[in-house]
Amino acid sequence: MKKFLIVGIGNIGNEYDNTRHNIGFQFLDCISQGFEQSFTTVKNGQTCKFNFKGKSIVLLKPSTYVNLSGKAVRYWLNKEKIDLKNLLVISDDLNLEFGRIRLKPKGSDGGHNGLRDITNTLGTSNYSRLRFGIGGNFPRGKQSDYVLSKWNKEELSKFIEIEPVFTEIVKSYVSQGIDETMNKFNC
Repeated sequence: MKKFLIVGIGNIGNEYDNTRHNIGFQFLDCISQGFEQSFTTVKNGQTCKFNFKGKSIVLLKPSTYVNLSGKAVRYWLNKEKIDLKNLLVISDDLNLEFGRIRLKPKGSDGGHNGLRDITNTLGTSNYSRLRFGIGGNFPRGKQSDYVLSKWNKEELSKFIEIEPVFTEIVKSYVSQGIDETMNKFNC
Protein backbone atom coordinates (compact mmCIF):
# COMPACT_ATOMS: atom_id res chain seq x y z
CA MET A 1 0.00 0.00 0.00
CA LYS A 2 1.35 3.43 -0.96
CA LYS A 3 1.94 5.69 2.08
CA PHE A 4 1.76 9.48 2.36
CA LEU A 5 2.93 11.85 5.10
CA ILE A 6 0.96 15.09 5.33
CA VAL A 7 2.65 17.53 7.74
CA GLY A 8 1.06 20.66 9.14
CA ILE A 9 3.57 23.11 10.55
CA GLY A 10 2.61 24.83 13.80
CA ASN A 11 3.43 25.36 17.46
CA ILE A 12 2.14 23.22 20.30
CA GLY A 13 0.30 24.79 23.22
CA ASN A 14 -3.09 26.41 23.73
CA GLU A 15 -1.60 29.89 23.44
CA TYR A 16 -0.93 29.18 19.74
CA ASP A 17 -4.42 27.91 18.87
CA ASN A 18 -6.06 29.91 16.06
CA THR A 19 -2.91 31.89 15.29
CA ARG A 20 -1.70 32.57 11.77
CA HIS A 21 1.50 30.54 12.22
CA ASN A 22 -0.56 27.46 13.16
CA ILE A 23 -2.42 27.19 9.87
CA GLY A 24 -0.77 23.80 9.30
CA PHE A 25 -2.29 22.40 12.49
CA GLN A 26 -5.70 23.90 11.68
CA PHE A 27 -5.54 22.46 8.18
CA LEU A 28 -4.85 18.97 9.57
CA ASP A 29 -7.65 19.30 12.13
CA CYS A 30 -10.07 19.98 9.26
CA ILE A 31 -8.75 16.99 7.30
CA SER A 32 -8.97 14.60 10.27
CA GLN A 33 -12.56 15.72 10.88
CA GLY A 34 -13.33 15.27 7.17
CA PHE A 35 -12.17 11.65 7.45
CA GLU A 36 -13.80 11.27 10.90
CA GLN A 37 -10.47 10.50 12.57
CA SER A 38 -8.65 11.87 15.62
CA PHE A 39 -5.05 12.51 16.62
CA THR A 40 -2.90 10.51 19.04
CA THR A 41 0.12 11.91 20.87
CA VAL A 42 3.27 10.08 19.76
CA LYS A 43 7.02 10.66 19.55
CA ASN A 44 7.78 14.11 18.07
CA GLY A 45 4.15 15.07 17.61
CA GLN A 46 0.58 13.99 17.10
CA THR A 47 -0.48 11.68 14.31
CA CYS A 48 -3.69 10.57 12.72
CA LYS A 49 -3.65 7.53 10.42
CA PHE A 50 -6.28 6.31 7.97
CA ASN A 51 -6.73 4.82 4.50
CA PHE A 52 -8.25 6.38 1.42
CA LYS A 53 -8.72 4.61 -1.93
CA GLY A 54 -6.05 2.03 -1.16
CA LYS A 55 -3.56 4.63 0.12
CA SER A 56 -2.28 4.95 3.69
CA ILE A 57 -2.25 8.52 5.00
CA VAL A 58 -0.38 9.75 8.07
CA LEU A 59 -1.18 13.29 9.25
CA LEU A 60 1.55 14.78 11.45
CA LYS A 61 1.49 17.79 13.75
CA PRO A 62 5.13 18.08 14.91
CA SER A 63 5.69 18.83 18.60
CA THR A 64 9.12 20.28 17.84
CA TYR A 65 7.75 23.81 17.22
CA VAL A 66 7.78 25.55 13.85
CA ASN A 67 11.51 26.32 13.68
CA LEU A 68 12.56 22.71 14.36
CA SER A 69 9.96 20.87 12.26
CA GLY A 70 12.59 18.89 10.32
CA LYS A 71 13.37 16.53 13.20
CA ALA A 72 9.78 15.27 13.41
CA VAL A 73 9.38 15.06 9.63
CA ARG A 74 12.54 12.99 9.21
CA TYR A 75 11.58 10.71 12.11
CA TRP A 76 8.11 9.94 10.70
CA LEU A 77 9.30 9.53 7.11
CA ASN A 78 11.77 6.92 8.37
CA LYS A 79 9.44 5.26 10.89
CA GLU A 80 6.62 4.82 8.37
CA LYS A 81 9.02 4.13 5.46
CA ILE A 82 7.44 6.87 3.36
CA ASP A 83 9.13 7.98 0.14
CA LEU A 84 10.07 11.68 0.00
CA LYS A 85 7.92 12.07 -3.14
CA ASN A 86 4.88 11.29 -0.93
CA LEU A 87 5.55 14.10 1.56
CA LEU A 88 3.31 17.19 1.61
CA VAL A 89 4.14 20.02 4.04
CA ILE A 90 1.51 22.65 4.87
CA SER A 91 2.61 26.08 6.10
CA ASP A 92 1.57 29.71 6.37
CA ASP A 93 2.89 32.26 3.86
CA LEU A 94 3.23 35.99 4.51
CA ASN A 95 3.81 36.68 0.81
CA LEU A 96 0.36 35.47 -0.26
CA GLU A 97 -2.81 37.41 0.45
CA PHE A 98 -5.08 35.83 3.02
CA GLY A 99 -6.82 32.66 1.81
CA ARG A 100 -4.71 32.08 -1.30
CA ILE A 101 -3.45 28.53 -1.73
CA ARG A 102 -0.19 27.61 -3.50
CA LEU A 103 0.84 24.03 -4.10
CA LYS A 104 4.31 23.25 -5.47
CA PRO A 105 6.27 20.03 -5.99
CA LYS A 106 9.47 21.63 -4.62
CA GLY A 107 10.99 25.04 -4.04
CA SER A 108 12.62 27.44 -1.65
CA ASP A 109 11.66 28.01 1.96
CA GLY A 110 10.43 31.52 1.07
CA GLY A 111 11.77 32.81 4.39
CA HIS A 112 9.71 30.32 6.42
CA ASN A 113 11.85 28.92 9.25
CA GLY A 114 9.90 25.67 9.46
CA LEU A 115 10.38 24.92 5.76
CA ARG A 116 14.04 25.94 6.06
CA ASP A 117 14.57 23.47 8.91
CA ILE A 118 12.81 20.66 7.02
CA THR A 119 14.96 21.34 3.93
CA ASN A 120 18.17 21.44 5.98
CA THR A 121 17.28 18.29 7.94
CA LEU A 122 16.26 16.29 4.86
CA GLY A 123 19.11 17.71 2.77
CA THR A 124 16.77 18.58 -0.09
CA SER A 125 13.98 20.95 -1.07
CA ASN A 126 12.44 18.33 -3.37
CA TYR A 127 9.25 17.75 -1.43
CA SER A 128 5.73 19.01 -2.06
CA ARG A 129 4.42 21.94 -0.11
CA LEU A 130 1.15 23.75 0.28
CA ARG A 131 1.32 27.35 1.36
CA PHE A 132 -1.72 29.11 2.76
CA GLY A 133 -1.67 32.90 2.48
CA ILE A 134 -1.93 34.81 5.74
CA GLY A 135 -1.12 38.19 4.21
CA GLY A 136 1.57 40.60 5.28
CA ASN A 137 -0.47 43.35 6.92
CA PHE A 138 1.88 44.24 9.76
CA PRO A 139 4.23 47.13 10.63
CA ARG A 140 7.91 46.78 9.84
CA GLY A 141 9.71 44.70 12.45
CA LYS A 142 6.49 43.17 13.79
CA GLN A 143 6.45 39.98 11.69
CA SER A 144 6.79 37.68 14.71
CA ASP A 145 3.92 39.41 16.55
CA TYR A 146 1.76 39.16 13.43
CA VAL A 147 2.27 35.45 12.72
CA LEU A 148 1.69 34.60 16.38
CA SER A 149 -1.50 36.69 16.60
CA LYS A 150 -5.03 35.31 16.39
CA TRP A 151 -7.18 35.48 13.26
CA ASN A 152 -9.46 38.51 13.11
CA LYS A 153 -13.25 37.96 12.71
CA GLU A 154 -13.20 38.51 8.94
CA GLU A 155 -10.31 36.08 8.42
CA LEU A 156 -11.88 33.48 10.68
CA SER A 157 -15.15 33.71 8.77
CA LYS A 158 -13.39 33.28 5.42
CA PHE A 159 -11.28 30.44 6.81
CA ILE A 160 -14.42 28.56 7.88
CA GLU A 161 -15.83 29.01 4.35
CA ILE A 162 -12.81 27.37 2.71
CA GLU A 163 -12.23 24.59 5.28
CA PRO A 164 -14.01 21.91 3.19
CA VAL A 165 -11.45 22.43 0.43
CA PHE A 166 -8.64 21.14 2.67
CA THR A 167 -9.90 17.55 2.68
CA GLU A 168 -10.45 17.69 -1.08
CA ILE A 169 -6.85 18.82 -1.60
CA VAL A 170 -5.50 15.83 0.33
CA LYS A 171 -7.81 13.42 -1.49
CA SER A 172 -6.61 14.79 -4.82
CA TYR A 173 -2.94 14.79 -3.78
CA VAL A 174 -2.90 11.13 -2.74
CA SER A 175 -5.05 9.87 -5.59
CA GLN A 176 -4.01 12.10 -8.51
CA GLY A 177 -0.61 13.56 -7.59
CA ILE A 178 0.81 17.03 -7.07
CA ASP A 179 0.51 18.27 -10.68
CA GLU A 180 -3.20 17.53 -11.02
CA THR A 181 -3.83 18.92 -7.53
CA MET A 182 -1.96 22.12 -8.38
CA ASN A 183 -4.11 22.58 -11.50
CA LYS A 184 -7.30 22.18 -9.48
CA PHE A 185 -6.56 24.14 -6.30
CA ASN A 186 -3.90 26.81 -6.84
CA CYS A 187 -5.66 30.16 -6.64
